[in-house]
Amino acid sequence: MKSPEHATLGAIASLLLVVALPVSIPLEAAVLVGYGLLLSVFIDLDHFVLARVHAGDWSHLRRCVTDPVFAFTEQERVFEGVDTRSLEVHRLLSHMVLGGALVAALALVAPVYALFTAGVLYVHVVADLLRDGKIA
Repeated sequence: MKSPEHATLGAIASLLLVVALPVSIPLEAAVLVGYGLLLSVFIDLDHFVLARVHAGDWSHLRRCVTDPVFAFTEQERVFEGVDTRSLEVHRLLSHMVLGGALVAALALVAPVYALFTAGVLYVHVVADLLRDGKIA
């Protein structure tokens, strides 16, 4: 799924979660919505680490850093040359491992934030699975 789509879903999920969870201060709610939107997009940065593992170099990251327009307008070409089937499985696994660690760490400090994070990441992974399965 492309970044703008993840941002839209992340914003919707964040708004719904802020309403559903016990968040009482409007500023806290606004910060959580911003955090959820950023999390839903930037969790995908793990793809570059996985592409490095699969390709053996950082060329995919370098290209996106040096040409941000390419990174956002031609996302289907960002990981050319990498076995996309392996990358798809590994990126979802990576999301689950990173997300699980983040949720566990937040649960120790602020359980409401852990629930919020888990909800946003759940929507992200389900959206990826729906796109990978050509369902949505």
